[in-house]
Amino acid sequence: MSAPKKLFVKTWGCQMNVYDSERMAEAMGASGYEATESADDADMILLNTCHIREKASEKMYSELGRLKEHKLARPDVKIGVAGCVAQAEGAEIIRRQPMVDVVVGPQAYHRLPDMVARSSNGAKVVDTEFPEEDKFTRLPRGPKARRAPAAFLTVQEGCDKFCAFCVVPYTRGAEVSRPVARIIAEARDLVERGVVELTLLGQNVNAYHGAGPDGEAWSLAQLVRELAKIDGLERIRYTTSHPNDMSDDLYAAHAELDKLMPYLHLPVQSGSDRILKAMNRRHTAETYMRVIERMRAARPDMALSGDFIVGFPGETDEDFADTMALVKAVGYGSAFSFKYSARPGTPAAGRELVPDDVAHDRLLTLQAQITADQFAFQTSMIGRTLPVLVEKSGRKAGQVIGKSPYLHAVHFEAPATSIGQIVPVRIVASEKNSLTGRAE
Repeated sequence: MSAPKKLFVKTWGCQMNVYDSERMAEAMGASGYEATESADDADMILLNTCHIREKASEKMYSELGRLKEHKLARPDVKIGVAGCVAQAEGAEIIRRQPMVDVVVGPQAYHRLPDMVARSSNGAKVVDTEFPEEDKFTRLPRGPKARRAPAAFLTVQEGCDKFCAFCVVPYTRGAEVSRPVARIIAEARDLVERGVVELTLLGQNVNAYHGAGPDGEAWSLAQLVRELAKIDGLERIRYTTSHPNDMSDDLYAAHAELDKLMPYLHLPVQSGSDRILKAMNRRHTAETYMRVIERMRAARPDMALSGDFIVGFPGETDEDFADTMALVKAVGYGSAFSFKYSARPGTPAAGRELVPDDVAHDRLLTLQAQITADQFAFQTSMIGRTLPVLVEKSGRKAGQVIGKSPYLHAVHFEAPATSIGQIVPVRIVASEKNSLTGRAE
């Protein structure tokens, strides 16, 4: 038998890209490829790209530039570009970098093995269509390997919100939800392979409306309740949510299901109603705060995370002050914040920018508050005993790393045999971005 070919995947961006990379690797595994951690010995190099943040295309082209010598030394190596930059730029990628063999968008990657086969005679293959068939049912599957204790599971893709700054509706398409039965089957398969915690993924996950067994659309809360029945699945999370799609049954699920973790990532982007309207967010700061209040009423210990954009076109000092007021009112356990950067083709792309130095200063002010709130939340864990899911060995001998219910990374001493187990850990210290504890 010939030795298996090796596939190296580099992934940028969100958890859904991580999930997509895993699915593409499995699909290529069915065609005789096995994963490698090094591009140097790979027979195929696949770049799975993200188009959300600034200079996404430049990062991809820089990486391709670094791969030129590798391709010249080994002309038989296949180079592929996948993900949202692939969707946005398509054949332009091959025009600028002729060494690329395959360009595939995020809705067509189930066709990747066939595309690679078609490129074997030197053809350049591009597929950025939004096919009618369900890619998840068409994906060829490789051998069922043992999985890490925590895994992602995509349940919904695309977005119908059309925020003025966002490319997702153009690169991922309209909202589509996977049928309940297929999600449950994939979840059971993952649990059988060692998964203890699942994070349900969607660009707008709480807008989930997949077909249930009776043909009626199910809500995310109904899906979570069904998943909670799976023996061996101990933890459930979901991300990313939109404030307008929080529902009564989802609040109730957080109050009633022990398996649903007390952590919610709920982007707001700005605390200014004027800027929220300019962003086409379709909610106000007040309605966002009502969601927070209802969630905390359902689950008082809820850890909250958010997304913020500073320096959005037209943002004034007063608008930014409103954002700071909202941040202080919520008290986030963590949050992501960025300076606005225009995405080509989005409604806000042509608007007049806030001066860069002003946006930079606002970002530093915002991040200082977020960091202080995060440290305060972490410090509040000291002295508590938390159930920690052990995920991997730590850097130090005898150390392991796991996740608390609140998504904190927790370091403590325990044998490697504890990986995959939920261990009670008494928290003794808070570090910059993690907690230190002792197993009890």
